[in-house]
Amino acid sequence: MKRILTRTLSYFFFWTLFFEICRAAFLLYQHPKSAALTGAEIARVFWYGLRMDLSFAAYLSVLPFLLFLNEVAFAKKAFLKGVAVFTYVLLPLVTLLVVIDLELYSAWGFRLDSTPLQYLNTPAEMLASTASAPVWLLALLYLVLLVLGVLGFGWIKRFWEVSPKRGAKHLASELLLSLFLLALLVLPIRGGWQQIPLNQSDVYFSQNMFANHAGVNVPWNVMHSVLKKNHNMENPYQYLDEKQAQALVQELYQPKSDAVPTLLKVERPNILFIILESYTAKFIGALGGPPEVTPTFNALAKEGVLFNNIYAAGDRSEKGMVALLSGYPVQTTTSIIKTPKKTERLPQLAAELKRLGYRTSYYYGGELAFANIKSYLLNGQYDQLVEKSDFGREHYNSKWGVHDHILFDKVLAEHRNPAQPFFTTVYTLSSHEPYDIPTQPKFPGTDEETRFKNSFHYTDWALGRFISEAKKMPWWQNTLVVLVADHGHHFPGRDQNDAPSKFRIPLLLTGGALAVQDTVVTNIGSQTDIVPTLLQQLGQPTHQFAWSKNLLDAKATPFAFYVFNDGFGMVTPQGAVTFDNVAQRPILREPGVPDKQLDQGKAYMQISFGDFLKK
Repeated sequence: MKRILTRTLSYFFFWTLFFEICRAAFLLYQHPKSAALTGAEIARVFWYGLRMDLSFAAYLSVLPFLLFLNEVAFAKKAFLKGVAVFTYVLLPLVTLLVVIDLELYSAWGFRLDSTPLQYLNTPAEMLASTASAPVWLLALLYLVLLVLGVLGFGWIKRFWEVSPKRGAKHLASELLLSLFLLALLVLPIRGGWQQIPLNQSDVYFSQNMFANHAGVNVPWNVMHSVLKKNHNMENPYQYLDEKQAQALVQELYQPKSDAVPTLLKVERPNILFIILESYTAKFIGALGGPPEVTPTFNALAKEGVLFNNIYAAGDRSEKGMVALLSGYPVQTTTSIIKTPKKTERLPQLAAELKRLGYRTSYYYGGELAFANIKSYLLNGQYDQLVEKSDFGREHYNSKWGVHDHILFDKVLAEHRNPAQPFFTTVYTLSSHEPYDIPTQPKFPGTDEETRFKNSFHYTDWALGRFISEAKKMPWWQNTLVVLVADHGHHFPGRDQNDAPSKFRIPLLLTGGALAVQDTVVTNIGSQTDIVPTLLQQLGQPTHQFAWSKNLLDAKATPFAFYVFNDGFGMVTPQGAVTFDNVAQRPILREPGVPDKQLDQGKAYMQISFGDFLKK
């Protein structure tokens, strides 16, 4: 038993330690940036990066652990030699990736991933980024790291022993142990027991992006990027001549009115930005749904400004996040939020408000590592992030995290005497599948649609409970509340994937800072339009949010563009059209839709995805 544990654990921790040494080499090579980090930050770089090091060490240990298992079964030294050959082949390749990254990071500002694959046909472009690289220094570092790796592996290999002959009972127990250790690699590979597998967000901990980047394991990053095919730079949506497409999109965003209505009675209101999970317009009484499902929302609509023609930009939570907080279009079969180097280049509402002196915080009852949301939020310069691990386990539901009323209670508890002005984002989750709720269901039935309806009603109840207490706070009269959904839902009615009704969502402005009440805005708009609408109410420029318009501008072009997998929808006063990108033909085209609207939808798909590829 000791023999088996010695070689398996020594091999796994050999790679882990090697990656830690490589991280130290990165920090030393980037010493001008490393010098700006405190000792505590450097320690956290290694601590947070360790999880990714363990993950890739586990990936590299799968084949050796299989060979160890065979050695136990057949007691042949050849299997141990196979591990050595495998390792001596990998070490030069892994070391090469690490050393290439040292210089490319200086030129490109992000850790090595699959991006170089796009230069295989034009290698001169990549070499141009490293024309002034200190080749001899890099070669020396390569040799030093490689020698350390070879010597380290040679040292641990000395303690490996070939299995002796033993009885069937003893052999069976050793095989079981070897098999268990092999299966156990799944745990470090996925980064732990948590629901969401390891991704780049798990090593992000700081508002200093260099510190976050330093925690990334380069070979893991390259593998992850290749598997996610983030290197693909070819736009598959080339429907129109590029100039024609650009002109059609620009026409949608031409400058309109010189002035828009002022809704606020304070210059710098606190902003509570509440994102409601899966909150489809179809279940909201104020938007034509059954009145008994959302009594709180219906009452709040009478106290504020309701936008009744708003559409989600996509059909996933992480996609809605970017549309809501960055005013950026959604991609079809991928999402920009999954690529931190791209989201670093997006503007964010939190960053704009922080520049104005706002204290920024984000509250979510689930795991922020999901789909790299955490890295996106850190790029947005949030001062405080609250997630599942900040709550007691007794409040967890069966799958995602804590129930909505527990989430709202924490927001209230931490806003008894907040620094003002504040921008607080709250993201609910109870109305997400599997629709767990901690209260007695209001509507009878156990079918999926009824369970969703009950979870919807529960979130509305939790929201009402929160707003009632918030109104008692001294800051309420200076606070603007934004209520909006992350995306719609196929229930009720089981909408088709492309249906406009599936994407129609609520948007409501309420709170003590509002100067108007019981107002309905009928302009057609999108999640991407919310940020500039808010910023212009604060008298701030919005030019950095180029894919947005002001929802209060009566002269703005009324339209909403959304995507699904793999297609798009375009809604205007003339009607809706949806288009299948694979079949390259419309799925739905309402009678009043002109040819130009379809062309503008194609142009929007083409230009917005091209912009995503360039990020």
